[in-house]
Amino acid sequence: MLFFVVLSIAVVLVHVYLWRRLVRDTTRPGWARRAGTAVLVVLVLLLIAALALGTRTDPAVARWFAWPGYLWLAVFFYLLLILLVLEIPRLALRGWMRRGEETEPGGQGAESRKLSRRDVLSRGSAALAGVVSVGLVGYGTTVALGPPSITRFPITLRRLDPRVSGFRIALISDIHLGPILGRSFTQRIVDLVNAERPDAVAIVGDLVDGDVPALADATAPLADLRSTHGTFFVTGNHEYYVGYSQWVEHLPTLGITVLRNERTTINHNGGSFDLAGVNDATADQWQDAADVDRAMRGRDPQRAAVLLAHQPVDVQDAVRNDVDLQLSGHTHGGQLTPFELAVSLQQGAVAGFYEIEGTKLYVTRGAGFWGPPVRIGAPPDITIIELRAES
Repeated sequence: MLFFVVLSIAVVLVHVYLWRRLVRDTTRPGWARRAGTAVLVVLVLLLIAALALGTRTDPAVARWFAWPGYLWLAVFFYLLLILLVLEIPRLALRGWMRRGEETEPGGQGAESRKLSRRDVLSRGSAALAGVVSVGLVGYGTTVALGPPSITRFPITLRRLDPRVSGFRIALISDIHLGPILGRSFTQRIVDLVNAERPDAVAIVGDLVDGDVPALADATAPLADLRSTHGTFFVTGNHEYYVGYSQWVEHLPTLGITVLRNERTTINHNGGSFDLAGVNDATADQWQDAADVDRAMRGRDPQRAAVLLAHQPVDVQDAVRNDVDLQLSGHTHGGQLTPFELAVSLQQGAVAGFYEIEGTKLYVTRGAGFWGPPVRIGAPPDITIIELRAES
């Protein structure tokens, strides 16, 4: 609750800056300024409602404020970035604006209605920021709501039994079913995965933003996932925000195996490897902490081990346990560039393949999105990981 109050205050304060640049600096006192102020206030309220109630309200109701609220969040993000960058030329042109004010004639009537240099710069900056932001978000919306791409990526494991070589894992993450994405999106993912005919399916967290009664229908198509060895799931941080235990109990009814700090042995073509899964890295806040040590305890050190972990940061524990490969999501590839810079600082990985002290890590950009139905610079994907033995 305290976090949300602080976040709301911060959102309002930043919007005060936007109001100054987009409304106050571009209009004169009167109906235009009042209308611009009113529109901005409504957008702030929709944004706060989306953040506060988007996952706590029936999706059929929540979508009425989630769509405009989250879209405004994306536009707001880019408006803020662009306007902050434009502060540099504003500062550089302060002298030019001041000289224009000193030479402007006074008086009433037509003369007082002339645009000053300050007006021209302010309105030009606001127009540029608005056009670029809306254009980016419009493009990013078509990307986010389009079908995830299929990325095929082979990874060689030093201990993989040659008889298992060619084993294909469909890696899915961050679908975020909720007020915007529902059953039709899930069905699209199921159809894409089944067309690849994988040997196993791994869903590495952040499947839902809501509880079971609200989203049971949206998740139902997951029961139709088809693979040789079944579908496996580990929790992401968003499962904990909405009550992870209900999903841990519900997903097995769809034929999905939930791995909770545990592992199973995959026997394939006469060979085998260990497949393990851990709870989300933040789950200790709910007394359900991730425990790679427990998942790896007692394993055969001669057998390859693949770890499913929602967040890439778990790779340090994977390295300590001599895991061959970790498969993760969580980052969305940044979702809204240049947010990937912050993601890299926090997670140490954004998307794609990494190798850390002998442990290999692959991070998918995720199939869905969180918040804004927008992806810029980070298109959604489902990755088909092909395990290969060293030759």
